[in-house]
Amino acid sequence: MPKHPSAPPVVALLLYPDFSLFHIAVPYMVFSTDLDGRKLFDLRMVQWQKTPNPLAQIKADGGLELLEHADIIIMPGWTDLNEPPTQSLINALNQADQNGKTIVGLCFGTYALAYAGLLNGKRAATHWAGEADFRAKFPHIALDINLLYVEDGNIITSAGTAAAMDCCLAIVRNIYGIKTANKLARLFVSAPHREGGQAQFIEQPLPRKTAHENMNQLLDYLRENLTRPHHIDDLAKQLSMSRSTFTRHFRHATGLSFARWLIEIRLQKGRDLLESTDSSIEEIAEKCGFASSTLFRQQFKNKHQISPTQWRKCFTSEPYSRHV
Repeated sequence: MPKHPSAPPVVALLLYPDFSLFHIAVPYMVFSTDLDGRKLFDLRMVQWQKTPNPLAQIKADGGLELLEHADIIIMPGWTDLNEPPTQSLINALNQADQNGKTIVGLCFGTYALAYAGLLNGKRAATHWAGEADFRAKFPHIALDINLLYVEDGNIITSAGTAAAMDCCLAIVRNIYGIKTANKLARLFVSAPHREGGQAQFIEQPLPRKTAHENMNQLLDYLRENLTRPHHIDDLAKQLSMSRSTFTRHFRHATGLSFARWLIEIRLQKGRDLLESTDSSIEEIAEKCGFASSTLFRQQFKNKHQISPTQWRKCFTSEPYSRHV
């Protein structure tokens, strides 16, 4: 797309079968809103199957023929992740791709683009809940669930529903610049650009029980004594194992090395303390067993792409007075 076009770019928003109003709402709002009396985009609603959502009072402007005249094509979601699009939609998307149009898959809309073959050999994003299924179905696509949106050539894909706003504002920013995108973001009471990725929202609980009762007791002991130093040789001796045997059994039981597991369980406690207490970052680092607040911040940023302070702001209802 050219920068600062003389005429509003035409955006085709696809009304997929049994579409969700919530999925439609974000791109509809971004690409139908005029700013300072200026029409930024010419939004067209496209329906290619007569399967209207009974809750949605949205009138389509036409069918797939509208894609021929669109500059940007948006698939805002997908209902059945096991069902490919119709051949007519696949053909229309491939023709649009060959013509160099910008094609966008929001949330599970990435599935539709993947089924159409548009993402083969490309990087893409989708909702983290679909990671295992998406990787199994589309092994030739480089899925990145850590990013809020991914741009690869003329195709843009985003993570979960809220990330659709980040993705759509990025499109506005690419075409009209930062000031315009920021104005729209303020109008929507939304952040113009969020740091980090969807990794911060992914639930990844560590297993609490294994098939090895002695190992279960050891894991419970470690959770209750995170502030103490722990050495593999001492723990192996405690279980009457050699170091190599302990290391093998620990990885089999938890799926992680001992060092990685200890960091993850300390970070888990750190997240809980950030969300539920007003303890300072230094105090939390100490309570979790990190040697310093600097090390805690480094490990936290490596894991979540945002700082502990940013995490606290995202996941608490009101700011604490002792944020550091």
